[in-house]
Amino acid sequence: MKKIIFLIFFHFVFFGHTQNSERTFLSLEKNNYGAKLTTNDGVYHFVFFNDRIVETKFTPQNEQFSSNSHAVVLTPKITSLDILETSDQVILNTSGLKVIVEKSPFQISYLYKENYLISEKLGYVKTDSLETIEFNLTPDEILYGGGERVLGMNRRGHHLELYNKAHYGYENHSELMNYTMPLVLSSQLYMLHFDNAPIGFLDLDSQKNNTLSYKTIKGRKAYQVIAGSAWEEIIDQYTQLTGRQPLPPRWALGNFSSRFGYHSEKEVRNTVQKFLDEKIPLDAVVIDIYWFGKDIKGHMGNLSFLKDSFPSPKKMIRDFKKKGVKTILVTEPFILTTSKRWEEASKNNYLGKDVKGDPFVYDFYFGNTGLIDIFDPKAGRWFWNIYKDLTKDGVSGWWGDLGEPEVHPSDLIHATGTADEVHNIYGHEWAKLIYNGFQKDFPNERPFILMRSGYSGSQRYGLIPWSGDVSRSWGGLQAQPEIALQMGMQGLGYMHSDLGGFAGAETFDPELYTRWLQYGVFQPVFRPHAQEHIAAEPVFHDDKTKLLAKKAIELRYSLLPYNYTMAFKNNQTGIPLMRPVFFEEPKNKNLLVNSQTYLWGDHFLVYPVLESKKATTDIYFPNTSNWFDFYTDEKYEKGKSYSIKIKEDQIPVFVRGGAFIPMIKPIQSTDLYEIKEFELHFFFDPTVAQGEDFLYHDDGKSTQTFEAGKFEKIHFKSTYTANELKISITEEIGKYFNSNKKTAELIIHQISQPTEVIGGAFKYDLATSKLILKIDLKKSTQNLITIKL
Repeated sequence: MKKIIFLIFFHFVFFGHTQNSERTFLSLEKNNYGAKLTTNDGVYHFVFFNDRIVETKFTPQNEQFSSNSHAVVLTPKITSLDILETSDQVILNTSGLKVIVEKSPFQISYLYKENYLISEKLGYVKTDSLETIEFNLTPDEILYGGGERVLGMNRRGHHLELYNKAHYGYENHSELMNYTMPLVLSSQLYMLHFDNAPIGFLDLDSQKNNTLSYKTIKGRKAYQVIAGSAWEEIIDQYTQLTGRQPLPPRWALGNFSSRFGYHSEKEVRNTVQKFLDEKIPLDAVVIDIYWFGKDIKGHMGNLSFLKDSFPSPKKMIRDFKKKGVKTILVTEPFILTTSKRWEEASKNNYLGKDVKGDPFVYDFYFGNTGLIDIFDPKAGRWFWNIYKDLTKDGVSGWWGDLGEPEVHPSDLIHATGTADEVHNIYGHEWAKLIYNGFQKDFPNERPFILMRSGYSGSQRYGLIPWSGDVSRSWGGLQAQPEIALQMGMQGLGYMHSDLGGFAGAETFDPELYTRWLQYGVFQPVFRPHAQEHIAAEPVFHDDKTKLLAKKAIELRYSLLPYNYTMAFKNNQTGIPLMRPVFFEEPKNKNLLVNSQTYLWGDHFLVYPVLESKKATTDIYFPNTSNWFDFYTDEKYEKGKSYSIKIKEDQIPVFVRGGAFIPMIKPIQSTDLYEIKEFELHFFFDPTVAQGEDFLYHDDGKSTQTFEAGKFEKIHFKSTYTANELKISITEEIGKYFNSNKKTAELIIHQISQPTEVIGGAFKYDLATSKLILKIDLKKSTQNLITIKL
């Protein structure tokens, strides 16, 4: 009886949504993972990956469905699925997702735990030029996604082109950028991913008629609906579906020296030495196009060191490694007809072709060129062998530039399709090529793969995205939190920017530069980079700017235990490093469009300063906990807004009440990182009865350390009852990890003077209300501290 009542209610509430009167239900056939449903114009397959992910595939009559997904890696596995057919409906029901198919007029609707999510409107429709899948939206839902854009957090109302394309010098508005991804997230707590590579459009209700549509030139008529009870759950499911980000090498969380570009070995050596002389931490140097050519134009595709400018590259790379500095080289997929490799590449058919089967040659900014056919296995092997040889020479990281590709004529033909059919997955396949090459030839080395373009699921290849050629302006800086937050929700958790800004500006703005670097402390990759007429590196600026930059960079290194643990959590669950503040309050409408403040990991609330000469700002503190100023310990009550004074030497940063924040003293390079001695900051809040977290540690460079038992986790737990605070610290040591003896300096913030402390030598600072204990940790046992107040 309850089921019949629900079906009547569903008819009453949702039947008003537009449906397809021309599509007629014919038959239903059940199978192991869902059902096959035949209509008068084609066949639907519903495939459940679990109770929170369902895939809908439609094959029109007289067409063959392509099973080749470039995004999905998860295998369908559903343990309980009930299928009910009535005279009016087909219902596919799991413990989470439910699919309801109205037979006449035909319509497919999706629910999660009996809550309506979305429904097809006309569903699949083919016109002369495009194939479309159309959906009904509710009037008030907010939409995110579509890849990398600067449109405001709510992207509803926009007609988005799906064609990866660079936007040089963008500021605080950009319709089309390097990563265009065919997925949408909704404030209704679902994700809709269109599993198809060719170019097209996402229309997010641009006609204001409550319609979402996906349009493409051709390809798979397949999409996945992903649902959950919280944002973290949806992202966890999506990154199960498309793959998790491998742990990057730990040095990727350090400071980079980078510019466009270093012209010679001497220049690179002098720059690295300047960091060492100034005692500013440094972990990597990025060498742009001049490593293979004297000029910007005419040399792309050489892909070997120019001996005139870099006479001893192997020695240079070895010397840098001894100093804790890794070398990263830029590469591009273009082989110019004037390059040293043109004859080899063209003769052996490594390049995209024209209709005659000859190399497709065309002009773009850097010269007359061909394009490596990433999709041809033999071309891929040739390209990888170049990487392999240079990796053997000591290169630690790879930068893939112009990988949209920047210029990609529609008439160009690849091994697996035309340019327009594979354009949006070119960067994705390029990252895959390098990642798979490392797995084969350097299986125990974590790759660093910096890419300007990618696709759904690119995170599983270790791809590190950046936000392209941003303007060196306040408008350029203002765009960055939105880009990083949106991309993190779409699986690419390491989206970051050229700190300081890349393009334009004829004079140096020290305030802008400083604020960008201060923001950089609390975003995934700390990499200043710019056109060379204004130095990107802090060591080349005035003393005040240099001092402020050094302070920011040293804080970045002090947070390594927290940041590396955050990277591990991303690897395990897909949770972004930067998170929208509405993750804390999903139903707070004011927060659903907020990118001004954000969460850095589980416990930091960050407000980047994005305007010049800003003196104060109002900040809302989420109602999930009380918050403490990271620098002063001042307390802010949850669910309230406060006016915060802006300081020159830091941006406003706050810590969740009851949080553990592990830190270290600043170090010159992550090569020196260890946790034999570390600080453990606990932000005491008597309203938090219990709290727990952990610090993850491994060698920082080997692959699959957690899976292989080559790790340790230091667990922290707090319990507060009846004026008694207990803190326990316990080591979990992997079977094959050699753990060292450790000393923790436990610093408890905002606590009144205790009457008794049991478990370690301590001192109490009355002026700052901090209790400080030195604790020699005992392996694999609980280290318990009891504080009576």
